[in-house]
Amino acid sequence: MIKESINNIKLGAFVLAGLIFIILLLYLIGKNQHLFGASFILKVRVDNVQGLRPGNNVRYAGIDVGTVKKLNIINDQMIEIEMVIDQKVQSIIKKNATVSIKTDGLVGNKVLEIVGAKIPALPVKNGDLLTPKKSIDTDEMLRTLSKTNNDLAFITDNLKITVTRINNSKALWNLLNDETIPQHVKQSAKNIQDITNKANNMANHLQIMVQNIQSGKGTLGKIIADTVIAANLNSTILSIQLISKHADSLTQQLSRTIQGIEKSIINGPGAIHALFNDTVFSNHINNSLQNIQNGTDGFNQNMEALKHNFLFRGYFNKLEKEKRKLNK
Repeated sequence: MIKESINNIKLGAFVLAGLIFIILLLYLIGKNQHLFGASFILKVRVDNVQGLRPGNNVRYAGIDVGTVKKLNIINDQMIEIEMVIDQKVQSIIKKNATVSIKTDGLVGNKVLEIVGAKIPALPVKNGDLLTPKKSIDTDEMLRTLSKTNNDLAFITDNLKITVTRINNSKALWNLLNDETIPQHVKQSAKNIQDITNKANNMANHLQIMVQNIQSGKGTLGKIIADTVIAANLNSTILSIQLISKHADSLTQQLSRTIQGIEKSIINGPGAIHALFNDTVFSNHINNSLQNIQNGTDGFNQNMEALKHNFLFRGYFNKLEKEKRKLNK
């Protein structure tokens, strides 16, 4: 009988310990779900929950401050996430805070991250809707990495082919082994530097020239800066234009005169027409000119004979002396 009582006591103690353990376990689970403490509700709407489930943690500045209560499908492009947040952080979270979906580790569970803004704002209230922030999707990141890996493999294959061609190219290796190339390159670089220095000097001289012109130095500067010279230059240009107009008029008159003379020579009456068109008259004129020339030559010979004649020699010597005095 005593033994049976002891067994009943042990059984009762075991059951009581089990109940206490279950109560503590339920309390811890409920505390984690904020069932036994003051809490409030926050919401956020996203287009993709990225595997987020009810019960996932909600963090603020890396601290767990709540859990995901449920997911509500608003429409085909919008899902509302309802969060249960500890009452203690209500005064810390502001209305301009943003919410993004993160991954706990590389391949861990999804968590909601609340990020506070630097701009001051009012604290959140129960049922407030926060602004979502676009987060990096792990699947999208893996797809991007896969595409990058394929591109890298393609580039590696092409690079391998290029290196093989370079190794098999005798002309390229001969070019690389040519010791005169560095000297030519240095000489080319020196020539480029010389050209650059000359260009800089030309630019400096040109700048000085422009400054001198602007300050009125030199002939060109005086022409540009001196208003009197500019006025005289304009007057000269106008005079040249007037002279050009008069020259055009004189040219036209001369052209008309020449045309009249041509008509007189070809078709007109008078001595001019006969002189240029009558061959007999031309021959008479030529003969007369020849006779005049012969007479002139004879006269010159007679004058030369008189100079040597003793009767007229003194007279011609006197004329010669007077001519020398006048030349002196």
